[in-house]
Amino acid sequence: MSEHPSFPVEPWHVRETALDVDLLDRSESVFTLSNGHVGLRGNLDEGEPHGIPGTYLNSFHEQRPLPYAERGYGYPEQGQTVVNVTNGKLVRLLVDDEPFDVRYGHLFSHERVLDLRAGTLTRRADWSSPAGSRIRVHSERLVSFTQRAVAAVEYVVEAVDRPVRLILQSELVANEAVPARAGDPRVAAALERPLVAVDRDVQERGAILLHRTAASGLQVAAGMDHLVQAPGRVDVDTRAAEDWARTTVVCALQPGEQLRLVKFLAYGWSSRRSHPALRDQVAGALTGARFSGFDGLLREQREYLDEFWDAADVEVDGDPEVQQAVRFGLFHVLQAGARNERRCIPAKGLTGPGYDGHTFWDTEAYVLPVLTYVAPEAAANALRWRSSVLPLARERAATLGLAGAAFPWRTIRGEECSGYWPAGTAGFHVNADIAAAVERYRVVTGDESLLADGGLEVLVETARLWMSLGHHDRQSRWHVVGVTGPDEYTAVVADNVFTNLAAAHNLRSAVAAVNRHPDLARSLGVDLEETARWRDAAEHVHLPYDHDLGVHQQSEGFTHLPEFDFTAERRYPLLLSAPYFDLYRRQVVKQADLLMAMYWFGDAFSADDKARNVDYYERRTVRDSSLSACVQAVAAAEVGHLELAHDYAYEAALIDLRDLHRNSRDGLHIASLAGAWIALVAGFGGMRERGEVLAFDPQLPEGITRLRFRVRWRGLRLQVDVRPEEVEYSLRNGGEGASLAVLHAGQEVVVREGEPLVRELQRRVPLLARPVQPPGREPAHRHTAPRA
Repeated sequence: MSEHPSFPVEPWHVRETALDVDLLDRSESVFTLSNGHVGLRGNLDEGEPHGIPGTYLNSFHEQRPLPYAERGYGYPEQGQTVVNVTNGKLVRLLVDDEPFDVRYGHLFSHERVLDLRAGTLTRRADWSSPAGSRIRVHSERLVSFTQRAVAAVEYVVEAVDRPVRLILQSELVANEAVPARAGDPRVAAALERPLVAVDRDVQERGAILLHRTAASGLQVAAGMDHLVQAPGRVDVDTRAAEDWARTTVVCALQPGEQLRLVKFLAYGWSSRRSHPALRDQVAGALTGARFSGFDGLLREQREYLDEFWDAADVEVDGDPEVQQAVRFGLFHVLQAGARNERRCIPAKGLTGPGYDGHTFWDTEAYVLPVLTYVAPEAAANALRWRSSVLPLARERAATLGLAGAAFPWRTIRGEECSGYWPAGTAGFHVNADIAAAVERYRVVTGDESLLADGGLEVLVETARLWMSLGHHDRQSRWHVVGVTGPDEYTAVVADNVFTNLAAAHNLRSAVAAVNRHPDLARSLGVDLEETARWRDAAEHVHLPYDHDLGVHQQSEGFTHLPEFDFTAERRYPLLLSAPYFDLYRRQVVKQADLLMAMYWFGDAFSADDKARNVDYYERRTVRDSSLSACVQAVAAAEVGHLELAHDYAYEAALIDLRDLHRNSRDGLHIASLAGAWIALVAGFGGMRERGEVLAFDPQLPEGITRLRFRVRWRGLRLQVDVRPEEVEYSLRNGGEGASLAVLHAGQEVVVREGEPLVRELQRRVPLLARPVQPPGREPAHRHTAPRA
């Protein structure tokens, strides 16, 4: 879309200057507004035409049976699928009895703008009906960051050149028809009419509809209230039935006159509360929204985002596309997690129905590392959700005959929903990813309270899981076998390097946390003997290495597998053109795996090892996952392939603005959007946590003339300003005399408030030539001119 002439590149906006109906499904994802609790896809106000109508509440879902050709012990029986709940975005307009529909009459102009600083979606349309009545429509929509249950729409219609009679129909619609989602008829059956009417409350200028799901037993309430302003006589009437409510506004306008409608929306859901309580909750939220007014909601939204951007902004000089895209990505990462409040963060956020609305390891491995540095409270809330589903993780571990807790590969509510064992249950690294996110939050924020609020229990129970999964051999080396690492094309293997290092980190973090909180640890039954076993396993973890090639083996024996035949004509992703059994037995990598280990656990690798590993695995990695490009950007930057890293950073950042995977219609790739930040900050900024210290080793590619970013660290705000030859560190928010010790290119420096510190960049020379990729899998190439 960023290459489409209707989508100019701007630093703080995503602007569509002309309506292309063929792009609606993609633009609806891009223009989604959300706060982590409520998500409104960017559908047109009148609802039609549309690609995928969508209104989502975080974790509101329906259950369905999981299909199996053959059943097996331990297979999960129920799936969970996000539900398109009651649509409150709808504002239909009739002009002299003719519906405002962009497919009819004449559309003089049409523009939509997602404002990343204001947190709004605005729309302007200049349209003439088939009968020649011309109007201008201006709408503005928001989902409030400050009032969690609230969304609002301002809808203004102006008569242009003749008197018109207007009829506005502002609606709530449940069980609206949506396009078919999958070939499995059980999914279609679960979602065809997922909501059962429970009750309704109708007032003169609004209504509340209550529904429940048939299988999951969840209740949802959706409410609307209105303010209406127009000259002369205005009639307002509200009616409702089981699945719809409609507030109708009728008025007549002379040329130049306007009708203004403000629609306040509120949503709530619960598995426990009574429907009267839920109804009253939504009614209260509507009252609060009306008290603030639309202008008040806009002010609150801007103030919230001003505070966010002050601590989170990334400035990229020289590459305007990446500049726009990284801010777009940060905005959607914030929208996915800001008000999740002990709910999961789905892989698509609340932007579409992709992946059935499930959360994966993406959250802890990609999204939370960003939120921890820019919006730490959102990260803490997501981790508290993981703690809240710990009982279900214990049950899953027991079913699998394991100790501790086994968190699900994919889920909404906490139960395992993956019916594909090799890439699901066997992906045990998700448990270490969660533990790493808990530890990272503590290191970055200095806040130990999360450990007392369930975090220590997560570390302990995941450590126990690893001890039941791993074993020592006769040489005392500790192994983990029968698991799948990040690369799902190499499944159920022994000693996946990422998994082993992540498990060891999990065990060490648990030991350290137990030592800091001995009383709480004792209440969990942890003793010195148990922590000694954890420490011993971590110290003796086995990392397969091919001494002949001088590279780490992604898993035991990987470099001895047959090579994959890349000369044959291939359709990507390979899972669509090659049988899994063939992928599993050859040297082909779906997504960065060993390189992920080098990024997260860099101290386990020498500089020479890193260079050779990048060279070896680049040639075998096909990036059939959106999670890969940002990690490859970080690895390439670290070994000096800066232009290759720039290409990968571009690909991660532009994945949805250019629809690189051809599936943005189903929702945005939140982890890859977070990955744009990772590629820039960890890649070109060289940022790492080295124990309890923040470290940097910046380098810029030719196409970026300046990179400036901000992070939060233990109550302070650190700004890093990277130029071609030097970097400047500056500190804020600590008060007079505040200081922070960081590592610059391995040397400790101290940054003091009000005293910017400048250091020269240490230029890295690549050990090896730029590696090649499998045929047809070169990274998306940026369109920027090299630095003069």
